[in-house]
Amino acid sequence: MEKIILKGNSTSSTIIIDERIENTVKYLPNKKIFIITDKNVEKIYRNSFPKAPVYSITPGEKSKQLSYVENIYRWLLENNADRNSFILGIGGGVVCDIAGFVASTYMRGIEFGFVSTSLLSQVDASVGGKNGVDLDGYKNIVGTFNQPSFVICDTNLLQTLPNDELVNGFAEMIKHTLISDEHLFDLMEKECDDLLQLKQPTISKHVSYSIKVKEKIVASDEREKGIRKLLNFGHTWGHAVETLTGIPHGKAVSIGIEFACRLSMHKGLLLNRDYLRIINLLKTFELPVCTNQSPTKIFDILVKDKKRNENRIDFILLKGIGKPAIVSMTLDEIRDFIKQ
Repeated sequence: MEKIILKGNSTSSTIIIDERIENTVKYLPNKKIFIITDKNVEKIYRNSFPKAPVYSITPGEKSKQLSYVENIYRWLLENNADRNSFILGIGGGVVCDIAGFVASTYMRGIEFGFVSTSLLSQVDASVGGKNGVDLDGYKNIVGTFNQPSFVICDTNLLQTLPNDELVNGFAEMIKHTLISDEHLFDLMEKECDDLLQLKQPTISKHVSYSIKVKEKIVASDEREKGIRKLLNFGHTWGHAVETLTGIPHGKAVSIGIEFACRLSMHKGLLLNRDYLRIINLLKTFELPVCTNQSPTKIFDILVKDKKRNENRIDFILLKGIGKPAIVSMTLDEIRDFIKQ
């Protein structure tokens, strides 16, 4: 078991790797607990939950809507949740986003924590304090920055995930290597077979590496004013692909990574040999690198990205593996590139 402390501006979050879901009760405060989960997780792990009222959402991104959140607020009120209550999110990325958002806004904010059950949420969604919901199909337009008290990452839970869910997490892990350290990228190349088979201690080791990359960035820029923008690598184009196609988040990010790498080559920043290494690793983890959707349609969605500042957007490019760069680009520049 390993503990990583993420220190924010006003609060800190403890991330516990390889603690068992059955031991969650050890980390809960002496408060009235309310659990938010999804129907799939509840079906498999309900007997391991702490004793508390449970609200179970429909699995998937479609539940990340304000209308669903309103129903959870009403449920909390009906069950007498007050400002001294505690919300526990048990599930993947969607559950963590919703539970964190509800906790951050209910009665102006109450404490919360996560038991992360998917690879994507263990290395990304549950860590860092971003909580949000979608609006009219656009990703995370309504949200907050607020750290969970704790995050439990029980890698044993990954054994029950379907392959599609696993590859979503691998996309974020690859992203973290690309924006941080070529050595970590090399390790993923060398240990890809063990990772795909979820062999221990390899999977736990790489989950830890990935969380530490994100922890270091978030701790220095909690509210995304500077360096935290690096975590958007692959996401600017990827979120637009996800909105247009409805494909899973990690697969959309993989397509976004390819686009950002190709744009990096176009601007003379990234060597072709590094581009090919990146594409090969994405494919090794069964991730897509292209879409048959019209680039113009994807661009039309991109212009509504919450990170856009008037006619400009900060695009995360690569000068090499492990060497990211924040490049301010006009929307016209991006439009001209996709026309080519």
